[in-house]
Amino acid sequence: MSSSKRQKRSVFSLAQPVAVESDAQSVRLSADEAHSGDESSQANAENIIRVPPELPILPLRGLVVYPQTAMPLTIGQRRSIRLVDEVASGDRLVGLVASRRPELEVPEPKDIYTVGTMAAVLRLFRTPDDTIRLLVQGLARIRVEEYTQQEPFLRARVTPIPEIVEDTSEVEALKRTVVDQFSKLAELVPSIPTDLVNSAVNTRDPLQLVYAIATYIRLELESYQSILELNKVSEKLRLLLQLLNKEIEILEISRRIRTEAQGAIERMQREYFLREQLKAIRRELGEEDEQLAEVEQFRKRIAEAQMPEEALREAQRELERMARLPTASAEYGVIRTYLDWMTSLPWAKRTEDNLDIRHAREVLEADHYGLKDVKERILEFLAVRRLRAERKSDGTLSSSDSVRRDRQGAILCFVGPPGVGKTSLGASIARAMGRKFTRMSLGGVRDEAEIRGFRRTYIGAMPGRIIQTLRRVETRNPVIMLDEIDKLGRDFRGDPAAALLEVLDPEQNYEFRDHYLDVPFDLSEVLFITTANELDPIPMPLRDRMEIIVISGYTEQEKLQIASRYLVPRQIRENGLRPKEVQFTKDALQMLIRDYTREAGVRNLERAIGGVVRKVATRIAEGDVKRARVTVDLVRKTLGKPRFGYGEELASRTDLPGVATGLSVTPFGGDVLFVEATQMPGKSGFQYTGQLGEVMQESARAAFSYVRAHLSELGVSPDYFESHDIHLHVPAGAVPKDGPSAGVTMVTALVSLLTGRAVRHNVAMTGEITLRGKVLPVGGVKDKVLAAHRFGVDTIILPKRNQPDLDELPEDVRKALTFVLVDDVQEVLQAALSPKPEPTRDSQRAPEIEMKEQKRA
Repeated sequence: MSSSKRQKRSVFSLAQPVAVESDAQSVRLSADEAHSGDESSQANAENIIRVPPELPILPLRGLVVYPQTAMPLTIGQRRSIRLVDEVASGDRLVGLVASRRPELEVPEPKDIYTVGTMAAVLRLFRTPDDTIRLLVQGLARIRVEEYTQQEPFLRARVTPIPEIVEDTSEVEALKRTVVDQFSKLAELVPSIPTDLVNSAVNTRDPLQLVYAIATYIRLELESYQSILELNKVSEKLRLLLQLLNKEIEILEISRRIRTEAQGAIERMQREYFLREQLKAIRRELGEEDEQLAEVEQFRKRIAEAQMPEEALREAQRELERMARLPTASAEYGVIRTYLDWMTSLPWAKRTEDNLDIRHAREVLEADHYGLKDVKERILEFLAVRRLRAERKSDGTLSSSDSVRRDRQGAILCFVGPPGVGKTSLGASIARAMGRKFTRMSLGGVRDEAEIRGFRRTYIGAMPGRIIQTLRRVETRNPVIMLDEIDKLGRDFRGDPAAALLEVLDPEQNYEFRDHYLDVPFDLSEVLFITTANELDPIPMPLRDRMEIIVISGYTEQEKLQIASRYLVPRQIRENGLRPKEVQFTKDALQMLIRDYTREAGVRNLERAIGGVVRKVATRIAEGDVKRARVTVDLVRKTLGKPRFGYGEELASRTDLPGVATGLSVTPFGGDVLFVEATQMPGKSGFQYTGQLGEVMQESARAAFSYVRAHLSELGVSPDYFESHDIHLHVPAGAVPKDGPSAGVTMVTALVSLLTGRAVRHNVAMTGEITLRGKVLPVGGVKDKVLAAHRFGVDTIILPKRNQPDLDELPEDVRKALTFVLVDDVQEVLQAALSPKPEPTRDSQRAPEIEMKEQKRA
């Protein structure tokens, strides 16, 4: 395969057409005088060029050779050298066809254009570096019909393509216009020889003119090929004229840019000479140069920082003040620190986004298991960025919006329990996008100045943490994770959440003003990701500016996959072991999940795995074993007795009437809670304990009122409460609880106590109740269901209006559980309570009789 740089190509007009004698079909090509300067040549001479039926084909890289022109080529590929050797020993004819993909070293037939040029090898020179330099002369256009040979070089069956030269006024007008534009182009490009311009002006053959000019100007490969493939000379002239006009327009713009740059350079040189003279004067006066050197250094840094206009004016104004102050002045140090911050910020530095959607998907899948919603949102963000960039570049996307400016970044908020991978997900997003990642913890931040910075009037003032972070990462478009945004504090020094309103608002953060800098800094390209365990502590205005993505806890199957794919390999690596030295069985991992951890995330699971791996590492270090297979027995031996019982706690705590299993949501994910009710002698007393909040206390009173109003329907004596008090308790007593979703659980516990019917131990429930017995929808259904599944519950009672929430559950969880959707408390009681046991002679007497006997005693 041959190549040649377009800028260095030499053009040779054909003084006399070359006649190639060979047994072949022929094509008659009409032409004007072969040499435009020879007035005695015959016009419209008939030149017979015989085209053989089969030619060796030499692919060209980024190069097109035209008829009636000569071209130097360099041959380096072995296949091409074999071709040249055979051509040189034969009729010296070769087909020159451009490759569609110049980057390919050895193109296949499908990678080569079908229209090319038959050329004759005029000269051949072998160089010491085993390459061949050729001088070829284009003779006629050919079309490759079929490749008959691919090894040791390409050979194809070809047919000639006649040139259509119209002798019309339109062609003459096009020819003159092309000559004028080429002369104008030559004035803008000094490297075009004057002889070539004169030759073009005097050329009478329009076809020869097209090929000569097209060979010398800078075009794309597709444009070169298009000129060759056109049959009519009028069409070639039109296309060439369009390309000349475009090239002239580009060159004129370039010249204007050079002129403007030259003017700026002259102004800079003038300032430079004046400053040098000023330095010389100060040296003559004996003044110290230390301050001047520092001022010049800052002047250089300001010029290199590429600040926006307002920031540049402020920096230059402060620099001029600094130049006039003595170095011993306190204000000098303040200004110096300010300029150091200003020139260190990444005003124009940014990392190039990797907008490859497939690469981003692979990175996210490799780093995290599950989390489908989050991954899809990041891929959507990248896809939108890619489409906008592509369509803005080709002009097919309008960006005019007088109300809302284009958004470059995004503000996401990951909400979920601890240990589900919120923070590590931010690092994976940065890696997928090719951006820098930094994390900033907001837990315990109470001062607004931590976000916005301190004004320069204070001693020791400095910018806020946002600006500090940008200076540290040295780019204006990083991924910044604001961790624990729900744990922001506030006091007399201000509200940091209010300061974040501007930072996290895409409509405002393009000109974020730090109090210390007092100039706008563009944060619109930053991808902000915030994390929180719960939404309630986040102020509503701040929550409204973020896109909330809820990350629920993991199912048992998801934990198994995460443990086997990520946690076990990481603990093996961190504890200095090789992958083949420790192997966990599936049963061992399942036991760790069920019996030693009970959490929404996997943080404690990783600690448990690390404890087992460290025990194994100790035995390997002591030489007791070479490798270990972690089984159920080894886990129990290593970690001791199980901390939790899978399903056993439910059966043991609900075996007596008066105890019901409810579901709740905490900052650490979903959880199971038990509501216990007991009776005692008294008179219509009702009390509740367990650190219940106001809303939960109201739910308890509503449940008690409903039960009292329906005693006869429940089969309880109407005067039951005349002699009984009820105590309702929700363990654990040290944990504050609130919310209305335990209403159905409280009613069920009370009815179970009064009727003597135990609650089924495999049933858990959630829902708000009304005094009329209606069951209202509640929130956090996904977290609650996952918690019930972890505890071994297989039947869950939910409000019917929460049915759409079941679509968010993983498929394996939906299949493993039975859902009872209810509208009324009676439906809850029917599904939750066991049948009342038949009374026997030895059975326990009814609660009313027992309480009467206790009272009588």
